[in-house]
Amino acid sequence: MPEAGDGQRAAGVRRRRGAVLEEAILRAAAEVLRESGFAGLTMDEVARRAGTNKNAIYRRWPNRVALGTAAYRRMTEAQTAVPDTGSLRGDALELLRRANSTWSSPYGEILRGLIAAAGGAPELLAELRDGQGPEGGAYGAAWTTALGRAVARGEAAPGAMHPRVASAPVALLRNEYMTRGIPAVPDAVLVEIVDEVFLPLVHGRAEG
Repeated sequence: MPEAGDGQRAAGVRRRRGAVLEEAILRAAAEVLRESGFAGLTMDEVARRAGTNKNAIYRRWPNRVALGTAAYRRMTEAQTAVPDTGSLRGDALELLRRANSTWSSPYGEILRGLIAAAGGAPELLAELRDGQGPEGGAYGAAWTTALGRAVARGEAAPGAMHPRVASAPVALLRNEYMTRGIPAVPDAVLVEIVDEVFLPLVHGRAEG
């Protein structure tokens, strides 16, 4: 026989709306991704953990790739604090090392699974690219911030503040993953990207 509190608890679940319910769903999806990767992400399991039904999920995300993408972005929000080493070289190396570490971590495995699954959905690929992984997004914003600090310190001319300049190191890092087929790039390559490509590019940009 149901306990007296069961109806109240169920009513509490039913009353959840908007951002509260969305947060519960994303939190549940992130838990599944951490435990089982994208392969283990199912709407049934997320609904069970979030204490809701699949219809509530489908009203917000049309499929598990879209849900996984949103949850992944939430998971990695805290990983994009901009380093401040006092030099552009130090900041650039730290940013590349963080991106490399993320790509070779369980987060990177989740991201690779999402990218593979989103292959036929350009809008989801764009969201992943503009998200929190080493594909860009918040990392790209961090590079822009690092460049802005370098300009303020007099290390670089204002002309270096260009999105193509900011995205160059991560694009080269991504190319290393694709051509080498490995989950992590040797640190010596990261140093080479910074010293042989990025810094000469920055210092070669004239003001204006």
